Amino acid sequence: MNGGVKAAQVRLIDSSNNQLGIVDRNKAISTARDQGLDLVEVAPKSTPPVCRIMDYGKWLYQQKRKARLAHKKQLGHSTTLKEIRLRPGTGQHDLQTKLNHARELIKKGHKVQFTMFFRGRQMLHQDRGYQVMADITELLDEIAKPERPAKFSHRRMTILLVPR
Repeated sequence: MNGGVKAAQVRLIDSSNNQLGIVDRNKAISTARDQGLDLVEVAPKSTPPVCRIMDYGKWLYQQKRKARLAHKKQLGHSTTLKEIRLRPGTGQHDLQTKLNHARELIKKGHKVQFTMFFRGRQMLHQDRGYQVMADITELLDEIAKPERPAKFSHRRMTILLVPR
């Protein structure tokens, strides 16, 4: 039975992580109560089971806090795709405003997709769209690189820029 160890015995670890050896389960419970702490079974499958004297509520709080901080850090580093929409006739000043916005997004670590929509007779001026996309790539070259080049599909032209 359990390698010669009685089932009523546990390996005890105190609140400062010192091993107190193999003690009777009732003695372990009374030791924990005397210190005003909880007796927590941390390794039930080992022989004998390992129990630790700790403040279980405080430990749970710390675990939840660690998980919350890890999740928060993960959110901070995630990259998202932001889209900026254009038209072939978008004015120079409006284009500069959109480029400044894209610059801010790229500095924050986001991917930026420029999408140019064509309507009606604008479809005849796809070369204008390619030129604008080339200008955008050139103006943002110091902080971003194209992940995929300008591509025309249906009535829209897209280019995806990622931070360098």
